[in-house]
Amino acid sequence: MSWDQLVDILYTIFVTQTGIPSLTFGHVFMWGVGLLFMYLATKNIEPLLLVPIGFGIFIVNFPLAPLMGTNEHGVPQFIYFFYHYGLEWEILPSVIFLGLGTLTDFTPLIANPKVLVVGAGAQLGVFITFIGTLLCGFTLKEAASVGIIGGADGPTTVYLTSALAPHLLGANAVAAYSYMALVPIIQPPIMRALIKKEDRLIKMDNMREVSQVERLVFPLIGAGVIALLIPAVTPLMGMFMLGNFMRESGVVKRLVDTGGGALMNGVTIFLGLAVGGSMRAETFLDWKPLVILAFGIVDFVFCTAGGIWTVQILNKFSKQKMNPLIGSAGVSAVPMAARVSQVVGLEERPGNYLLMHAMAPNLAGVMGTAAAAGMFIAMFK
Repeated sequence: MSWDQLVDILYTIFVTQTGIPSLTFGHVFMWGVGLLFMYLATKNIEPLLLVPIGFGIFIVNFPLAPLMGTNEHGVPQFIYFFYHYGLEWEILPSVIFLGLGTLTDFTPLIANPKVLVVGAGAQLGVFITFIGTLLCGFTLKEAASVGIIGGADGPTTVYLTSALAPHLLGANAVAAYSYMALVPIIQPPIMRALIKKEDRLIKMDNMREVSQVERLVFPLIGAGVIALLIPAVTPLMGMFMLGNFMRESGVVKRLVDTGGGALMNGVTIFLGLAVGGSMRAETFLDWKPLVILAFGIVDFVFCTAGGIWTVQILNKFSKQKMNPLIGSAGVSAVPMAARVSQVVGLEERPGNYLLMHAMAPNLAGVMGTAAAAGMFIAMFK
């Protein structure tokens, strides 16, 4: 073999078998995005999701790496396998909700069912953002997928976006989980601005006792009502109620431990990789992700305000006043939003413990966000 032939072979390998000639500024920029997410995770900002999402963004932005898409035989490549079967087939978000159900105690909501209205009121930002993004040139399906971000429910955002606008999955998921992590920063100023001092001092009575029968019947009724009225989100909420029924039955502790532990942890890894894998430079570097991030904060602010305003309206017609601070928990960032209500309540009046009261609208927010997602799927899919 001559020297020229060897050079030709090496050059051919360099051009066709390595990613270096195909490397672009966009790829390098997305490396920075992935590294930023992993850095934020080290600061304890949603680490369970930002680590796999960030690493997924980093690794899929190496040209020619067989990670996303399908090979010449139509077989999904490594990360695309999780994206295709896990997200496009709507499996991973539903399994996440199963795990969440095993960790959820519906007692506060059963004891104070009227706060279901607060969960509905806290969807205000969803519809404001839907209209706003439409005016910015988004399609109906895209606007619906962006609007749901304000509900601060990552799995529901992923579920709806996968169904309506999968090309926005990365941007929507990142916005949803980012604003969930920023709940303790975003919400307190809004709460103090919208709630008068005397209302922030309201001390709520202890909740009534909830029987074992009520706790067992609630997930059955919840699953049935949702399946009848909002069938599009039955995979999510059905698994949520199944997990809760297993928890309350007290007879399948091993399944509960697995669903809320090892299974949920494993699925979280695959979900994060799939979301991060969808954020390739070729599709992500566009004007729409920037608009999504901007509207996400508007969405979240109005959802927080909607929950507070709903409590204030209910108080006008109720003898037993609720502290409007719990209204901010109507977004479904469970249990972080409820903890923020507790923290602000204690700052205003030491000894005023609002956590369990705030958990009621917090859980109602989960159901409210799912209802909004189901409505969008029914309208636009």
